[in-house]
Amino acid sequence: MKVLISGAGGMLARAFLNKIPTGWEVWAAGKNELDITNEQEVRNAVGKFSPKIILNCAAFTRVDECEEKRDFAFAVNCRGAGYLAEAAHQWGAYLVHFSTDYIFDGTGQTPYYEDSPANPLSVYGVSKWEGECLVRKYLQNYLLIRTQWLYGQGGNHFVKTILKLAEKQSVLKVVDDQIGSPTWTEDLSEATLRLIEKRATGEYHLVNEGHCSWYQFSTRIVEEAGLSTKVIPCSTKEFPRPARRPAYSVLSTNKAKSELGWELPNWETALKRFMRAV
Repeated sequence: MKVLISGAGGMLARAFLNKIPTGWEVWAAGKNELDITNEQEVRNAVGKFSPKIILNCAAFTRVDECEEKRDFAFAVNCRGAGYLAEAAHQWGAYLVHFSTDYIFDGTGQTPYYEDSPANPLSVYGVSKWEGECLVRKYLQNYLLIRTQWLYGQGGNHFVKTILKLAEKQSVLKVVDDQIGSPTWTEDLSEATLRLIEKRATGEYHLVNEGHCSWYQFSTRIVEEAGLSTKVIPCSTKEFPRPARRPAYSVLSTNKAKSELGWELPNWETALKRFMRAV
């Protein structure tokens, strides 16, 4: 089984590389080896390697930077996804693409389903939504995973940021009015591979079970690290950022649980395992 993984330098791709089944022939391509914003380069690469599966782990996820670097955000998150989808269609590959809770506006108080209406609030959210649309335009043989609040080995993420700040500061203020599900890349990759084994197609939400605010997440991170830093809740208005965030973007995983007969561990359990691993 030939598998092409784009965005090989990121933490999601690294998680997959730790779990790829024995016998799979993998080309893990970083941005210097495969620039997904270059249409011809994508076509040539897919045509030459002839993968049966393409895992698109490439994305521009720095949400606030996307507001300033709109063209680059759309080049990677939208057009890049489209080029991979076109190439997958041309060469008969199964595309696995990752999207985000930021395609939703977060104005409700109930979890979002796979077919819930999209209404992104930020450049990042719009670029990811339009990337989804291109995948659906060119392919039927695709698996589209929406996830959120990722952390894992390598790369920059919220857990690493909080740990660094907590080691230097005695008090941290963290927003308490944005709700989601922290998700460990190791668990996400495991669940995704289970869906791949079933050749599932269409949209699925995959996150660690349960939900919390960024403040609650930060409190658990500090506790698990055995630090004495005090974490204080604040509102989004007190901590303004360039990009608007959804207030409540919890994703329902009922569809994936029904398909797999299995669910990702609770987010607190996952965090404990991650902290032990690092």
